[in-house]
Amino acid sequence: MTVLDDAACWERLATQQVGRLVTHVGDLVDVVPINFVVDGESIVFRTASGSKLAGLTVNNAVAFEVDEIGEERGWSVVLHGRAHALETEAEIAAAEKLPLRPYVPTLKPTFVRVVVETLSGRAYEFGEEPRHEDVQEG
Repeated sequence: MTVLDDAACWERLATQQVGRLVTHVGDLVDVVPINFVVDGESIVFRTASGSKLAGLTVNNAVAFEVDEIGEERGWSVVLHGRAHALETEAEIAAAEKLPLRPYVPTLKPTFVRVVVETLSGRAYEFGEEPRHEDVQEG
């Protein structure tokens, strides 16, 4: 396993289009797949009015996870941050220029930006599990 620095995390995030957004409102923790785009050192996604957007107005603290798993190696990046709907004309106009379109044919007029507070990532090389007797506890 290799710990990824921030630059490597952002590099990997930018290669993907789908991740999992984790929200927490009251006793409910929810995980939803979303398509997104990296914009500077933040991510932007689109949504419609509904439980996801309503939840972000109650508690805008989110986690977001993206990974890629291959035959021999994989990686995972997790970020924590604050999500807020873009409201000003300038913010919305800038977001509309991003390469971000809904995957499903639904109206998703609200752009949401996640401002990252913490970022961490790991890269993995896969292999056989070691034998228990070969691993030193310690």
